[in-house]
Amino acid sequence: MYDIIIIGAGAAGMTSALYALRNGKKVLVLEGESLGGQIATSPRLENFPSVKSISGEQFADNLYEQIDALGAEVEIERVTGIEKRGEGDFLVRTEYGAYEGRSVVIAAGVRHKHLKTKHDREDLLGKGVYYCAVCDGPFYKGREVAVVGDANSALQYALLLSGYCTKVYMYTLFDKFFGDESLVKALRAKENIEVCPETNVVDFIGENELEAVEYTDKDGKLCRREIPAVFIAIGQVPDNAAFANVADLDEAGYIVADESCKTRTPGVFVAGDCRTKAVRQVSTAVSDGAIAATNASLYLESLKA
Repeated sequence: MYDIIIIGAGAAGMTSALYALRNGKKVLVLEGESLGGQIATSPRLENFPSVKSISGEQFADNLYEQIDALGAEVEIERVTGIEKRGEGDFLVRTEYGAYEGRSVVIAAGVRHKHLKTKHDREDLLGKGVYYCAVCDGPFYKGREVAVVGDANSALQYALLLSGYCTKVYMYTLFDKFFGDESLVKALRAKENIEVCPETNVVDFIGENELEAVEYTDKDGKLCRREIPAVFIAIGQVPDNAAFANVADLDEAGYIVADESCKTRTPGVFVAGDCRTKAVRQVSTAVSDGAIAATNASLYLESLKA
């Protein structure tokens, strides 16, 4: 039996493992896709304290090597459910089997809604096509960029990018925004943001990196714009249905928890982007991971009392 089973091997999950291992716990990390989570797809990470610049992949590799050296067990298996059998006794089921643990940290992350295009150019992800302007926008300082979306995240991305990009083209599917009025007002005041309403981005063009986007305008005409980067903000999707029996989910599907990272079930904790929170960044994921593992360790100590 493991002391702590961690679901997810992104920044939050691997930080949970790090803190749990340093607390002398036996740890299993279960990851359904690939190690590193969303940050592993970022070409450069430059907003993490004390690190001037590092690729997202290298950051994830470093974190994995750190927990591996401390004895973490890692399995690439998608978790399908959690069963509480008693106090300090959980069964975590996967697509291949089941594991016993005394406590659980859910760090399953979220997935950005990906823009469906004609040729499904997923190969350009991180090579001109991005889903995080905070992470990757600064690399296009002094250049023209585009934003796809019409809600708060897209508005915030456009405003952020307008501070250091010469021009920001904002493609919206409808003729209105679905964000806060204060953000809309601020955006309208920016001379270097050009809103292109009722446009539908249909394809990304480029061999090894993005060179242009193709879109249909409000008249249905197919247009093309040469652009080095496009930032897509059409929403994020949590995948927490498998945990609904041990944790409350809000209307959007996020696990309800405050900064303590405790769920409604004693012994089950949550960390990172999959929980209810206002800011989703690597630094906040790492913070959650440390808190969740620490509180999980305290929970295990309480069982001995």
